[in-house]
Amino acid sequence: MRKTAIGIVFGGCSDEYEVSLSSAAAVMDHLNKEAYQTVAIGITKEGDWYRYYGDTASVREDRWSSHPGCVPALLPASRNRKGLIELVGTEFRHTPLDVVFPVLHGRNGEDGTVQGLLELSGIPFVGCGTLSSALCMDKAYAKTIASAAGIEVAESITLDPGCSVAEAVRLADKLGYPVYVKPARSGSSIGIAKAHDEKELRAGIDRALLHDGKIVVERHVDGFEIGCAVLGTADPFIGTIDEIELTGAFFDFDQKYTLSASAIHLPARIDEETAARTKAAALTVYRALGCSGFARVDFFLARDGRLLFNEVNTIPGFTSNSRYPNMMRQAGLPFPELLDRLIASALEEERI
Repeated sequence: MRKTAIGIVFGGCSDEYEVSLSSAAAVMDHLNKEAYQTVAIGITKEGDWYRYYGDTASVREDRWSSHPGCVPALLPASRNRKGLIELVGTEFRHTPLDVVFPVLHGRNGEDGTVQGLLELSGIPFVGCGTLSSALCMDKAYAKTIASAAGIEVAESITLDPGCSVAEAVRLADKLGYPVYVKPARSGSSIGIAKAHDEKELRAGIDRALLHDGKIVVERHVDGFEIGCAVLGTADPFIGTIDEIELTGAFFDFDQKYTLSASAIHLPARIDEETAARTKAAALTVYRALGCSGFARVDFFLARDGRLLFNEVNTIPGFTSNSRYPNMMRQAGLPFPELLDRLIASALEEERI
C-alpha cells in the first residue's frame, strides 16, 4: 500500500516558535512510519519556508534551518498542484501531499493565516478551519461568541488600538482589581500580566502592547483552571479533564513548560456532576466557534461552583507530555493512535 504523504509544518513567525519545534518533533517521532511518509516543512522566524530532510533532534535543538538537508520551498495556493514546490537550483520539484498537519502555535500559524493558505490549496489539513482559527485566537471575539452561546465568561474589557492608557485605566477601575492584562491574539501566556493596582496595570499594558495592538483586561476569578481536550467534528470525543494547581500568581509561560511552581492534576479533582457540566460546556463552545479536528477548551471553576469560559487553543502543545495528548491518553487514546485519528479526520472532512 502507498503511504499517506503528510506534511508536518513547524516553526513560524511567532513568539511560540520554540514550542512549535518541540511539538512537531514529537509528532514526527510518534507517527507510524509504515503508514505515513513524513514531509517536514519548516518555517523560520523570518518567514522563509523549507523542505527539511534532517532528523528530529535538529528540529528540537533549533539547528534545522542550517542543516544541509534544507531546500527552499513554497506551498502554492493553486489546486492544480496539491503539494509542496521545492526550489532546487534553477529548477523546481513537486512533492505531492495527501494531508498537512500544521504544528504551529500562536500568530501566523494558529490564527487562520496558514489555514487560509491550505484551504486555497485544496489540501486536507488537521485542525480548525480559517474562520474558526481566527476567532479562537482572538480572546475578545471568542469570549463574545461563547457568551452568546450561553456560557458564562469573566467580566472583561477590550482595548482596541488607539485607546489611551488613561481611558484603559478608567475602564479597568470599573472591573475591580486584581485583573489580568492579555494580548488579545497571543498564546502560551506570552505577554500576560497580573495587575493589583493602577501602576501594575500600566506596566501590564505596556508589556501586552509588545505582542499585540489589541488588549483584553479581565477580572480575576477566584478559583482554578480546568481543561477539556476535544477530538473530532461530527461526533466529538472528549478526553479526561485536567486541573492546574498554582502556587504562583498565574499560569504564565514559564509555568506552562517547567511547572516549577504549579502542578497538573489528571484527572481534575472535581466531582462527576462538575465534570459532566464542563464537558457539555466545552462542546457548546467548540461548536459555537466552528471548531473541527481538535482543540483544547479551558475554563475557570470558581470557588462558588460557577464555570467560566477562558479560551480555546486550536493547536495546543503537542509533545508526548503536553496537556492535550495526556488528557487523551488518560481517556484511553495513546499518542500514536491520537495522531491516526487526527489524520483520518482531516482526510474525511470536506472543506469548501
